[in-house]
Amino acid sequence: MVGDGEDVRFDWRRGGAAAAGLVAALILVAMVFLVKLANDARERALGAERQANQVALVVRNVSANVARAEAALARFVLDEKIDPNGNIYVSAWRDAGYQIGQLRALERNNPEQQVRAAEVQRLYEKRGGELALAARAALEKQGDAGISYFYAAAREEKGHPSTGRLLDNKLEEIIRSERQSLRSRMVQSQFFTAQADRLTDYLSWLGIVVGVGAVFLGVVAVQALRQNAAARRQAESEAERAEILEMAVRERTQELWDANQALKEEAKEREAAEAQLRQVQKMEAVGQLTGGIAHDFNNMLAVVVGGIDLALRRLNGPRREVMMHLNNAMEGATRAAALTRRLLSFARSEPLLPERVEPAELIAGMSDLLDRTLGERIRIDVDAKADAWPTYVDPHQLENAIVNLAVNARDAMDGEGHMRIAAENVTVTSSQIGDIRAGDYVRISVTDTGCGMPPKVLERAFEPFFTTKPVGKGTGLGLSQIFGFAHESGGEVGIDSQVGRGTTVSIYLPRTEAAAPVRLHPAAQRTETADLHVAGARILLVEDDPRVRTATVGALEDLDYEPIACGSGAEAIEIFNSQLFDLVITDVIMPEMSGPELIKYLKETSRHDFAVLFVTGYVGEGETDDLRGYELLRKPFTVGALASAVAAALARSSGSPRSSAAGVAG
Repeated sequence: MVGDGEDVRFDWRRGGAAAAGLVAALILVAMVFLVKLANDARERALGAERQANQVALVVRNVSANVARAEAALARFVLDEKIDPNGNIYVSAWRDAGYQIGQLRALERNNPEQQVRAAEVQRLYEKRGGELALAARAALEKQGDAGISYFYAAAREEKGHPSTGRLLDNKLEEIIRSERQSLRSRMVQSQFFTAQADRLTDYLSWLGIVVGVGAVFLGVVAVQALRQNAAARRQAESEAERAEILEMAVRERTQELWDANQALKEEAKEREAAEAQLRQVQKMEAVGQLTGGIAHDFNNMLAVVVGGIDLALRRLNGPRREVMMHLNNAMEGATRAAALTRRLLSFARSEPLLPERVEPAELIAGMSDLLDRTLGERIRIDVDAKADAWPTYVDPHQLENAIVNLAVNARDAMDGEGHMRIAAENVTVTSSQIGDIRAGDYVRISVTDTGCGMPPKVLERAFEPFFTTKPVGKGTGLGLSQIFGFAHESGGEVGIDSQVGRGTTVSIYLPRTEAAAPVRLHPAAQRTETADLHVAGARILLVEDDPRVRTATVGALEDLDYEPIACGSGAEAIEIFNSQLFDLVITDVIMPEMSGPELIKYLKETSRHDFAVLFVTGYVGEGETDDLRGYELLRKPFTVGALASAVAAALARSSGSPRSSAAGVAG
């Protein structure tokens, strides 16, 4: 302990010596800086003193030269023989002017004296003008005129001194100001000299102190060397102990490395198990999705098969009844196509085709579809307000959303219960429901009396592939698609559910006032454009599916066109090079050569223009820059949709049909 105390005391002494040395160095620097400031101030005071003496000398010379010039002029005027040409007067007067210029240069940094010097310059020039009259008269030998001018220039009236007197007074005023400034500068010079001498004395004492400190630091350095030797001996002892400790650490590190290798092996096994689990979950999701699609698709096929079966049974019955069943079957097939389109749209983000929609009319027109879809044990009450605001949305997507909500409500009630579908006007504030913006909205809600949703299920209701239905009873895409549709349309979706009491799902769609135009693809329009129908146009059809190819050829022939069909791009090129065609209809996705590739090749090699119509059954895929500028028809399609698409494609073409049989049907 004593040794430790001595080390501590020694450290304090060493630290104190270092601190004292640092303080002394700082004081020394400060003293040197102050001495420099004092010397600089003294030099400035001495410089100002020298300038004051120089100014006084110049002023005296100006006064002397002015007096000498006036005396020389007097002699020239009184006795022309002494200075016949007045050269002495002119030389002395010019010297005075030159010295006034020197005076102004010396006083350029003193504003007050600069003003006085300028006044001296002005008086000098004025006095020179007065004396010049006398000199000119004497030089021109005008007799006593020169003497008269000279005495007139020297005459003083009461209260009005002569210009010469004013000039002398101003020069005297400059000398007095310089003397006063000189006295103050001499006092400053003496003060700073005394300060510099005092600081020099302080520096001497500080040098003595620094010398004593250096001796003390030398003693401390000797002690530090001794302590360093002792520390080296102690370090050697500690090194031996550290080597022993390092051996122990190395052994422990080896143990930890072995444990880490075991953990890595365990982690690999865990990753393999997790990968297997993810694969199982993935296959479970695929199975759930497949079963749900089959369930929904079978619902649609039930409508199609039932309608066709009833139509076949009543072929010999009333035409109106047969047409009703066929229309129901067609509508079911359309809904089945819409189901596949929604699934592909979910993955490919198909753009919406919005138009102005009256919610009350749309819901009223869906009554038959809902009755057939939901069954007889579901009682539906429709409360669509007649004054419900119009909205600008995709009507097909809105219909699909309502059907999805109705099917979910039916399943929640186990196929039996009371359902309410309503449309009403609401005004909401910002973020009142989800992320909705403040404004006017149409709320379309579907309410059931089913089992309701617990909070945990309600939180995940909009997650894709999440469903509480048994395997094969749902895809888990319905609410997520409704959520995406509402957000793409500028709206929001809200759910209000209580376990055991039922659920209400509401779609909020923004109100629109303008009569917005319908932005449907021409192929989706069901109205035929007879004015654009070109009978007898020659059409090359490229379709790899023989059944679709046969059906399409039959439809084109019924529309009075002349189609030639083939099943691949190579066949199409061979046929196209041997004949002229007004229109090429090609599938987008085909083996060996795709539709866009085929059209690109034909456009590059063909010498004549032709119209193009692409046909595809895969939403989103292939809709690249290669399809821009051409008509696009989606499978499945009706004869009316095919007629509209063909007419639109022919109308888009810049050239007229080249077939001799072509004509315009009126």
